[in-house]
Amino acid sequence: MSAHDRGAPVPPTTTRKPLVLLTVCVSVLAINIDTTIVNVALPTLGRELDATTRDLLWIVDGYNLSFAALVLAMGSLSDRWGRRPALLTGLGGFALASGLAALVDSSEALIALRFVMGTCAALIFPTTLSIIANAFPERRERAAALGLWGAAVGVGVAAGPVSGGLLLEHLTWHAVFWAMVPVAAVAMGLTVAFVPESRDPSVPALDRTGLAVSVAALGLLTYTIIEAPERGWTATPTLVGFAVVVALLVGFVRHERRTPHPMLDVTLFRDRRFSAAAVAVTISFFALFGFIFLITQYFQFVRDHSALGTGVRILPVATSIAIASIVGGLLAPRVGTKAVVTVGMTLLGSSFLWISTVAVDASYPTVIVPQMLLMGTGLGLISTPATESILQVLPPARAGVGSAVNDATRELGGTLGVAVIGSLFSSLYADRLVERLGQLPGGPDAAALEQASEAVAVADALAAADPRLVDGVHEAFLLGLHTGCQVIGTLCLLGAVFSLVALPGRRFAQQVQEPAEEDAEELTAANLPG
Repeated sequence: MSAHDRGAPVPPTTTRKPLVLLTVCVSVLAINIDTTIVNVALPTLGRELDATTRDLLWIVDGYNLSFAALVLAMGSLSDRWGRRPALLTGLGGFALASGLAALVDSSEALIALRFVMGTCAALIFPTTLSIIANAFPERRERAAALGLWGAAVGVGVAAGPVSGGLLLEHLTWHAVFWAMVPVAAVAMGLTVAFVPESRDPSVPALDRTGLAVSVAALGLLTYTIIEAPERGWTATPTLVGFAVVVALLVGFVRHERRTPHPMLDVTLFRDRRFSAAAVAVTISFFALFGFIFLITQYFQFVRDHSALGTGVRILPVATSIAIASIVGGLLAPRVGTKAVVTVGMTLLGSSFLWISTVAVDASYPTVIVPQMLLMGTGLGLISTPATESILQVLPPARAGVGSAVNDATRELGGTLGVAVIGSLFSSLYADRLVERLGQLPGGPDAAALEQASEAVAVADALAAADPRLVDGVHEAFLLGLHTGCQVIGTLCLLGAVFSLVALPGRRFAQQVQEPAEEDAEELTAANLPG
């Protein structure tokens, strides 16, 4: 029986590797554009679907939640089932769900389909990383490939608002979802043409108990955070929700340590290359998703820009993430992951503390653009080196597991970023809005004020009808924006300290890398014909 028959990975030829990389980059571009393309359409969805702020949070987080909750299981399935068919299945389901989302006429139906889209994305994302790990076994080559992959991820996340703004400028909100269908179709065609098959038949059956407990924990955590502004952060249902989440997480860890075939081998977190890098990725995407959720509304409601104008103004983030992701991938093997990630986390935290001082009339070219460039550079320097560090821990045949953990940390960070920062913003915004507008003589009545505190779009419409309300609406919005950015910035700086202490130095990485490269060379030689 040959190595290929046993399911061992067979790296593609040198001339075909760029086409494999192109395929996975198009795939991740599609699902990451969809992560944030909806953000710029939130004001439109709020008006046309009568969606509240809580509904809008679920439209964003329904996708992120199912993505994060299922990505571990999907990574294991793609290893066992085969990466090529897994990628094709995920892309096909993603295209179908996107098309259906363009046809709905209620926020409830849209939220349901966003969960389906997130499920398909959970199958696509770890599969792309697994394909890279098998196609590029040599570290420097793999680091360069991961740099381009990371650039595609970052560009997708940050360019989503640009794409959405362009579509909304000329078409209805339905086009935001229709646009994903041809992109997924192109990725499917490239997969059929260029991606070689690889699998690991020795991967055990799915850990259904672990999957159920992890989904329940993440789902309840997100639900509790999103509902907290309305219920109250110290209300009994909120506190009970957090307590149950803690119990579920403890139960998940205990189960994973005892079961012979865990969904997630928790002992991997003893390796600092794995655990510290996972923390860095989680924090960075918490920051990015929280920022995108806030800044799209800042540009549209406070600065009165169109959807397209908003998307274009976020381009500095996309550009700097793309460049820094490639640079980070090249630097990490030379100067060490610790140095690159720590610098990136410091830049990221500093950018958010700077953003927390932004004013209503802040200059875009001299203040906001530099803030975005600093933020994007920090994100790019974190993403690729941390991802590469996680993948070093597992052999190529089990790359789906490492890929899934990396992807789970990204989506977990993004999900919590929207939920925590969005809910914090909603609480502060609503309290300050009621306080300011409720004091105005002849101001909005109680019913109108309650609607305005639930949806920024309503408050913006009230301010347009009564100029006296403008300052109060802007003050309430900026309070939520500033506080959210202060929380993110502080978290990132703490992450910088943690990375400096926890990530192993360059000497340790070289010691563990040398035998790993020898193993990879032996595996490649075993798969060569003849």
